[in-house]
Amino acid sequence: MGKAIIGGGYVVSARHMNPVASTAAAAANPLNLLNFTASSKTGNAFPLDLIVVTEDHEATCWGCGLRLLLSSYTPVYKCGWCGAITKPNMHKHESKCFRWRHLRDRCFVCILIIFMLFVICGGVLAVYPVIFSISYFYGIFHSTIALILSVSTLSTFSLAAFCCAGTPPNMTWGSYPVVGKGSLENYTFCHYCSKPKSHRTHHCRSCGMCILDMDHHCPFIGNCVGAANHQYFIAFLISAVISTTYVAIMSLYSGFHIWPPLTYRSLGRLNGSGADSGIIAMKEIIIAFMSSAVHLSLRGIVLVYLFVSSVSVEIGLSVLLWQQLCFVYEGKTYLSHLSSQGDDAAGDRDCRNLLRFFGCPYFASRYFTSFSTSMKRHKK
Repeated sequence: MGKAIIGGGYVVSARHMNPVASTAAAAANPLNLLNFTASSKTGNAFPLDLIVVTEDHEATCWGCGLRLLLSSYTPVYKCGWCGAITKPNMHKHESKCFRWRHLRDRCFVCILIIFMLFVICGGVLAVYPVIFSISYFYGIFHSTIALILSVSTLSTFSLAAFCCAGTPPNMTWGSYPVVGKGSLENYTFCHYCSKPKSHRTHHCRSCGMCILDMDHHCPFIGNCVGAANHQYFIAFLISAVISTTYVAIMSLYSGFHIWPPLTYRSLGRLNGSGADSGIIAMKEIIIAFMSSAVHLSLRGIVLVYLFVSSVSVEIGLSVLLWQQLCFVYEGKTYLSHLSSQGDDAAGDRDCRNLLRFFGCPYFASRYFTSFSTSMKRHKK
């Protein structure tokens, strides 16, 4: 049973109403108290009774300040005037690990910056002497590509890591004459930041602030991925995947030119055909390859490490990039995807979500809209 205080120590009692239903709309006009009616679940209107307030059931809407009376078992209720959702059983808990999380993020950022600088510098010192020895033109060409990829990767990483992830807009709350009807619709109260929080906003305990359209907190950039830096984060992933692919190819190409010659012991004396001969030949090649690896120079060892590390990082970043693009295509974030897993309603999956996300011009979005529409009609 939901109740709203009208004044003078009396309340309006709505029998048989949903506890989450609107309860404070009658407070907007106390003079018309006797004419106020409420609708039940069946839609029938009935008069409301006047009863005396008891302290056990009093509650205050944090959004507009109106006093409400609810059943003691009601865990969540919504104000009928401002639309704010109140969770009276939620209490603020200060995070004692905030400094450790912040230190962890800074360590991850430093490690990632060191790794990127090592890949750039190590690739230049190990790969490009080999490339320039083959052809001066190839050396200039690949140096230009390496410079472009290095600048784009480092710049997008810096923007994603050091830009604000997105702060929610400031909302007026707390006073009934100031807060308009429905101005805090479906807003909740953040007990950490002590301010309203929309359904698109989530509080990050690692950053210690509310983030608008928060996707996730990434320790490797030491920052949240939100509305303000989500584009930079995906641009960094794209640039990093292209860069690691390029480093892997160039390391393999340079290593092929400086690898010591292979020495086979009995590969030329193989007779016959079949699975046994193929297995023996494969073993001989592997043994010869490992034997020649012992005579690798320092440059060759650096090239091997660059190839293995680049391929490993490329696989992980490619999976993350694909996941992010799928969420953008569905018009969701990672957190909204988790919160909607139990819902049957599917999001609007469309290429226009990708175009809007990357800020494509209007004519491009219009072209893709007509193209996708024609494709859907063709499928039908």
